Amino acid sequence: MKTILATAYDINPYQGSESATGWNFIHQISRFNKVIAITRKNNKENIEKYIEEFNIDNSNMQFYYYDLPYWMRFWKKGARGSSLYFYLWQMFMPIFIKINKIDFDIAHNVNFHADAFPTFLWMLGKPSIWGTINHNEKIPNQYLSSQKETIKENIKWNMKKLLWNFDIFIYLARKKSTIVLGGNSSVKLRLNIDSKRFISFSQVGSVSNTFTKVDKGTFDILVIGRFLTIKSFDIAIKSFSEFLNKNKLKKDISLSIVGKGPKELELKQLVKELKIEKNVKFIDWIEKKDLDVIYQKASLFLFPSHEGAGMVIVEALSFGLPVVCFNNYGPGELVDDSCGLSIDYSSYDKSVIDFSKVLTKLYTDKKLYSSLSEGAINKFNKEYEWNQKGLKLKAIYEGIKI
Repeated sequence: MKTILATAYDINPYQGSESATGWNFIHQISRFNKVIAITRKNNKENIEKYIEEFNIDNSNMQFYYYDLPYWMRFWKKGARGSSLYFYLWQMFMPIFIKINKIDFDIAHNVNFHADAFPTFLWMLGKPSIWGTINHNEKIPNQYLSSQKETIKENIKWNMKKLLWNFDIFIYLARKKSTIVLGGNSSVKLRLNIDSKRFISFSQVGSVSNTFTKVDKGTFDILVIGRFLTIKSFDIAIKSFSEFLNKNKLKKDISLSIVGKGPKELELKQLVKELKIEKNVKFIDWIEKKDLDVIYQKASLFLFPSHEGAGMVIVEALSFGLPVVCFNNYGPGELVDDSCGLSIDYSSYDKSVIDFSKVLTKLYTDKKLYSSLSEGAINKFNKEYEWNQKGLKLKAIYEGIKI
């Protein structure tokens, strides 16, 4: 058994996304090795409460709670300034570890996942793992609705390129880390990481579900996420409209959109313009137990997003939902032809048509649909169920000589 020093900025077992990922990494590491986890002080209450409430075996867990002194963080208010603070939090981490004389075998920088923020754990002189790290690739211009969005996206992308190529600490992190875990292959490409040190390891995961799929004779398409430009939910709506208008059984076909965000009014207006209000339902953010019910009732998951990952994809697969997405570095690498269908980037209008054709194919070809639904559960159980990811982490640690 080795001792893994895991730094995880965000850990909250009661939440989803990044917070849940932080907890699950720590929990999975502790199944096979001793883990010394360093996280922020504001995570302490929820961690200790969760361990007690669910009687979690924490015999292999030890937590340190660390924040920068007030004079270095007084300007941070909630999410404002969090990126800079995270950078500094990691930069001074080796000093905190040295002061506390923490002994370990392997250092693992767990989260945040953005590869624009370097790890400094290699400075401790022991084997180190950076990641899982990831990023969102640039949204193709044809999927941006205005010049303002195009300019904003170009600025963000150029900033990433500047950091990847000119931040000396990112350069050192990618050269000095023993292993780099990448959420998709674009990480290896953009950071130019040696193949011998790169391991593809998605940060997204979930737990198995026990449920009974009820066939109500309807075709319910599900979309989940924040209403942001990167999600391209306008394409989802237009594709659904195109698909709907080509099929006569309109009462049996529906689109459920779960989430909220700055594009909410724009998306609702689009539904009105297309005159498909009777077949489209908007649902605000809800608790996970209620969301699970929606997953169970759905037929497939439509996700035309350009992001580098997507926790909701994994959740959809766990409920046996075939996934329809772009063939890109994000969702396109989480899904293969055993559990979903993807389309290539093209023009905006062609993408709408292509997605509508895929929806029609899954609606009419029951044999294909059944095969992909079964494949979705198999894909999830093999790659994205947290206990399986824990076994992969175990193998990675075992492969490192100390």
